[in-house]
Amino acid sequence: MGDAKIGLIGLAVMGQNLVLNMADHGFKVAVFNRTWERTEEFMNGAAKPYKNIVAGKTMQEFVNLLAKPRQVMFMVKAGQPVDDMIAQVKPYLEKGDLLIDGGNEYYKNTERRWRQLEAEGFRYIGTGVSGGEEGARHGPAIMPGGSESSYAGVKPIFEAISAKVGPKNEPCVTYFGPGGAGHYVKMVHNGIEYGDMQLIAEAYDILQRTLGLKPPELHEIFKEWNAKELSSYLIEITRDIFAKRDDQGGRKWQVDTILDEAQQKGTGKWTSQDALDLGIPIPTINAAVVARMLSAIKDERVKASKVLPGPKARYKGPRQKMIDAVRAALYASKICSYAQGMSLIRAASKENKWGVNLGDCAKVWRGGCIIRSVFLEDIRKAFARNPELPNLLLDPFFKKAVVKRLPEWRFVVSTAVQLGIPAPAFGDSLAYYDGYRSARLPANLTQAQRDYFGAHTYRRVDKEGVFHTEWMK
Repeated sequence: MGDAKIGLIGLAVMGQNLVLNMADHGFKVAVFNRTWERTEEFMNGAAKPYKNIVAGKTMQEFVNLLAKPRQVMFMVKAGQPVDDMIAQVKPYLEKGDLLIDGGNEYYKNTERRWRQLEAEGFRYIGTGVSGGEEGARHGPAIMPGGSESSYAGVKPIFEAISAKVGPKNEPCVTYFGPGGAGHYVKMVHNGIEYGDMQLIAEAYDILQRTLGLKPPELHEIFKEWNAKELSSYLIEITRDIFAKRDDQGGRKWQVDTILDEAQQKGTGKWTSQDALDLGIPIPTINAAVVARMLSAIKDERVKASKVLPGPKARYKGPRQKMIDAVRAALYASKICSYAQGMSLIRAASKENKWGVNLGDCAKVWRGGCIIRSVFLEDIRKAFARNPELPNLLLDPFFKKAVVKRLPEWRFVVSTAVQLGIPAPAFGDSLAYYDGYRSARLPANLTQAQRDYFGAHTYRRVDKEGVFHTEWMK
């Protein structure tokens, strides 16, 4: 029997960096990869200085390196590859051993595996890991779900390697609930990330099209924004992107050389799909998913640009007015995006009986992850004030922040419409705010139509019961 505290399968960049992070914190780690060549490259490269990283050439050798009860984490592609990996390692394990899926997995797959493996006597955790390569190496945000007793064994490792925030260096990891709770929280994190990225892209596009700003000027604007209420990892890297010259030797700015075609791995789409199933409106996130899809049909857009006309108008107002307004619209829209994501997690937690603490989501996301920002501390405080808060827009702090920015927010959206600048995430965020604050929506007419053509019935505003009208009479 070996003495490695944990084993990790899957030595792509994220897996390698997690191993090095664990080793830096004094844990002995065993590693395995599907191809021995990758393992050899790692052991003779980044892992060479470490005496507490060991490798197995076969699955049997790998498992024999682990202390009992064994803890095996895998960082492989979601879906069938995870099932295949479980099938490969399980014959070498014993009841009570722990399997940890650290990839971006769909939570329903995690639920299925959790029930199956726990019934067989194994322990299983589905855990989201956010922060990219840098986070994995120096401190990610970690979102585990499964049996709480199963999490206890790996808790010291996760707390040690996670990002730390606040004056008390709080670890950016906490147990979120049974089954797929952890992977669900990570999925919604990624959906919010989609929304954040699209809102920033629209801010860039509006500033560029209305004011003709070049990357150096945008760099200065985002540098200023990152020093105040919009301070975040995504604003920070956007600032840096605008300062980068073309690395192919040209005189252009790097951002201007990149094809306007954004790809996606599916977590944003999963978020939208699950929100539709649960009946929770998340229009900002949906807009971001659709925007990436629209960007992908580049050839069609180029052809359409030559035949479909747009407005001839140009923005002629003060430069600083537009810059300040876009900043305000970005912050207000961001609030709506997070409000939608938190409402979705609340609904899923209730549906699946997970007991997810929304304040913990904000607490864990404050460091290490892609959406980390000063803004998240305000969200944590909001749920500390009222754990049952139904929507962030109803918290006094966020209500005041949005109301203060409403005029500029409306100005940006209306200007974008008048100038033919697509700003779906800004527009849908504002529509969400206006819809949420509306005591009466035109859904009464929609329900009348449904009753007319399908006898779907309706409820009345003045009496209890369910009604149907013979409209043709």
